[in-house]
Amino acid sequence: MLQVGQPAPVFDLPDADMNMVSLTGFRNRRHVVLYFYPKDDTPGCTMEAIDFSDLDDEFAHLHAVVLGVSMDDCLSHGSFRDKHGLSVYLLADVEGDVCRRYGVLHDKEVDGKKKIAVVRSTFIIDKKGILKHVFYGVSPRGHAHEVLNLMKEIQRCR
Repeated sequence: MLQVGQPAPVFDLPDADMNMVSLTGFRNRRHVVLYFYPKDDTPGCTMEAIDFSDLDDEFAHLHAVVLGVSMDDCLSHGSFRDKHGLSVYLLADVEGDVCRRYGVLHDKEVDGKKKIAVVRSTFIIDKKGILKHVFYGVSPRGHAHEVLNLMKEIQRCR
């Protein structure tokens, strides 16, 4: 598992419009709220994505961008975004490479079969690419507000 103070693992992933988004593209420009979620258009994931989108202007005011990552593909992300009017970036990690680097995959048993699933997790990365906060196994309810409050605290401490 990743720890506060470590450099965030870098990545390049396609968004819902199949444009590549690079973590290093935000370096020295924006803080990054990187959240991993299990699946597009499921109740908890929808709640979390809507909450982050509703706070998008406030995150932008704090010089932060919100990136959501799941193992769904770009088409699924596009449908999810359009259906719920989401404004956060949704990135496709279909092979799970970035999920592995961030330590958010776990085995889950469904109908007697083992399956790999994403643990809902959030990482706050500063403009220098360093992990400032690490959350594994979060609850979606109220999480976006919790993250926003932490971002405000980071701004006050600068």
